[in-house]
Amino acid sequence: MEVSIKFICLLGLVAFVGIAGFGSVEGAGECGKSSPDKEAFRLAPCATAAQDAKANVPDSCCAQIKRIGQNPSCLCAVMLSNTAKASGIKPEVAITIPKRCNIPNRPVGYKCGPYTLP
Repeated sequence: MEVSIKFICLLGLVAFVGIAGFGSVEGAGECGKSSPDKEAFRLAPCATAAQDAKANVPDSCCAQIKRIGQNPSCLCAVMLSNTAKASGIKPEVAITIPKRCNIPNRPVGYKCGPYTLP
């Protein structure tokens, strides 16, 4: 009898840990294992260009856009992220940066929320 109570307690503990573990597992999102907000911080050199369509786009910005832009859904998620919004980024301007950087293989026509990459 004592053995079966210990077994049931152990089984209950294993089940609890298993269920708790499944609730905290994080899969890959739009940007793989990185979050769109984390990627948005890497686009700090793009801040002015993402607020003003006539502003010069720095080479350091273009390099990051080229890297992130290899995954259009990540680029879109970054442009629409909470971090980007809090930074005063204008999505309708930010979406033009890949074209302003003259990135040849940019995802032209990709839908990003209500915006389309030019």
